[in-house]
Amino acid sequence: MAGKRTSSQRIEPSFEGGRGERDDGGLRADARDRVGGGGRKSSGSGGSKPPARKTKSKSRSRGSRGGGRGFTGLIRSLVYWCVVLGIWGAIGAGGLVLYYGARMPSATSWAIPDRPPNVKILAVNGEIIANRGATGGEALSLENMSPYIPQAVIAIEDRRFYSHFGVDPLGLARAMLTNITTGRMVQGGSTLTQQLAKNLFLSPERTLERKVQEVLLSIWLEQKYTKDQILAMYLNRVFFGSNAYGVEAASRRYFNKSARDVNLGEAALLAGLLKAPSRLSPARDPKAAEERAQVVLGTMREEGFITDAEIKTAMSQPPTKAKSFWSGAQYYVADMVMDQLPGMVGEIKQDLIVDTTLDLDLEKKAEQTLASSLDESGQKLNVSQAALVSIDGTGAIRALVGGRDYADSQFDRAVKARRQPGSAFKPFVYAAAMEIGRTPMSIRNDGPVRIGNWTPENYDQKYRGEVSLATALANSLNTIAAQLVMEVGPQNVIKLAHRLGIESEMQSNASIALGTSEVSLVELTSAYAPFMNGGFKATPHVIKRISTADGKVLYENTYDSPPRVLDPAVVSEMNQMMVGVIDHGTGKSAKLKDWQAAGKSGTTQSFRDALFVGFTSNLTTGIWFGNDDGKSMKKVTGGGLPAKAWHDYMTAAHEGLSPAPIFGTTGIQPSFGGDQASPESIENVISGGSVDEFPQAPVTDGQIANQGQPADTANSGLLPPADVGETTGATRRTTLFDILTGG
Repeated sequence: MAGKRTSSQRIEPSFEGGRGERDDGGLRADARDRVGGGGRKSSGSGGSKPPARKTKSKSRSRGSRGGGRGFTGLIRSLVYWCVVLGIWGAIGAGGLVLYYGARMPSATSWAIPDRPPNVKILAVNGEIIANRGATGGEALSLENMSPYIPQAVIAIEDRRFYSHFGVDPLGLARAMLTNITTGRMVQGGSTLTQQLAKNLFLSPERTLERKVQEVLLSIWLEQKYTKDQILAMYLNRVFFGSNAYGVEAASRRYFNKSARDVNLGEAALLAGLLKAPSRLSPARDPKAAEERAQVVLGTMREEGFITDAEIKTAMSQPPTKAKSFWSGAQYYVADMVMDQLPGMVGEIKQDLIVDTTLDLDLEKKAEQTLASSLDESGQKLNVSQAALVSIDGTGAIRALVGGRDYADSQFDRAVKARRQPGSAFKPFVYAAAMEIGRTPMSIRNDGPVRIGNWTPENYDQKYRGEVSLATALANSLNTIAAQLVMEVGPQNVIKLAHRLGIESEMQSNASIALGTSEVSLVELTSAYAPFMNGGFKATPHVIKRISTADGKVLYENTYDSPPRVLDPAVVSEMNQMMVGVIDHGTGKSAKLKDWQAAGKSGTTQSFRDALFVGFTSNLTTGIWFGNDDGKSMKKVTGGGLPAKAWHDYMTAAHEGLSPAPIFGTTGIQPSFGGDQASPESIENVISGGSVDEFPQAPVTDGQIANQGQPADTANSGLLPPADVGETTGATRRTTLFDILTGG
């Protein structure tokens, strides 16, 4: 029968579903293999197949469930390993902190290093001349500086300064992201506290150890000090370029004003410098400094420190033009102060305030006068340098210019350079002659003179025969000065010069009459002051008082009671002769309108140096022109360029003041009796005569009237400080000699 199967038939299991597709569910029995299955043999395939659609659907469903479990597992694995790595990273970081922290001194020994001491140097009216010290400026509290400065610095350097704990993780992450996306270092992640820690305690090297120590120190700073204290320390120590440390030094350097008075635009410029102080310095690149300041202003607006209107006002201000590095003649005085300080107060260990005698108004006039003279005639006359010293009757330096431009050369030619004074030394020779009885009317013969192998000649190489000493000095006759020095004795001339204020060592020979021994301009000028003040020593000084920041006085000068070094009668005689130098002698170019003036010109061999030193009743001023290398000028004499510059400066210095006569030149004049010594007396000296053959023996130092006595003794009459700028308020004491001479 067709429907029955025979026992000999073998049934094979089926491993495939319909259409040849693989069943992912596993093995299945065919319908014919089932017990009691009554299935019939199909004509084509030999058995029925499971529905293909249903099998496929199940396969997809199971596959989806398996894929879901794979994605979740991936996330879980990622989280797991992140946690593991984070834990190990924290352990590693902690280990580094412990390791590098252990290499540091104990935290109990940590202390803020003292800020390098600052010396604030003030003019006679209290205006700041300069700050000297490692920082270049004094420290200011936040309350004393412009409020724009801390705002600008916080806005551009550390926006979350008042909220972080010394380290700003958000700021660090932002900086890292910015630097990665830009591919270069654009932002830094250090906070102001970290920068302060680095500046106070650490070296600038970039190592992992230094960075760890920086973080530890920052946290310590935040625990020990308030935010305002940290910010103040930072602003008073950070570098702003051009050798300026701290906001006060930077403000003085770039704006010539205190940080107390800085406006918004200037504060933005200062804050902008912190990114690259040297490169962005307005003294080096004003444009770059201004561009950076604009960025700071925008950041301040974003942080809410300023308004749009304030930005508009700041941007409308003219760009900052920083002056040349420490330019200004007053810095010669600042250097002079710093040279003298250690000898007065010892090692400088704290902030000091130095009150000086300098008058900044006179200082500016002096600087302008020399600059104008050199600009006008320097190239034409082959002269490149000049110096000036101006002092009052007490020896107080009221103006000092050490060279043409301090920015170009800091060498002080007024104080440190020693040069021959030429004929400007002759007043000391004549004064020594007056002390042994010579008078302005004493007669000497202007003719050829030979002293050993030396034969002095006059400048014009002419001889005038018999002349008075007054005429000889007015015309600067070398032959007469040579005769006088031999009459008096070179050593006695040197003693008188030292007594009046010359400190340099001088050679005891006849040529000293023509100023061949080198002296500084400041000592030469101060040695003329006794002629101005009536015969008293005028020790040159610029420091009036030294005190600490809290007002403790460490030093105060005592030059108000100087000794008498010249007899008033000698002063009167000398002043009348030196007035003649300006009125009708070699110094005519120095003559002042309405003011009586006296002085003497000086020119050295081959026109290497030219000087004019003179005085009124107010000021004694000396001016030098020449070249640093000693090259000759083009016939520049002391009565030429120096005398003209002296006239210009003294005219400006006396503007608005009431004219007053020079000591001993008005009223009853001393009698100019004839000199008992014959003109031929010099012949005795030249031919080998001894000093004992002088008509009168030189007066010794101990025979000077009131020598070494205070100014309040008999015959005193010290002039008060110059009547210019700020004065000490001293009053002149009237003496019997004043009444007799009208001096």
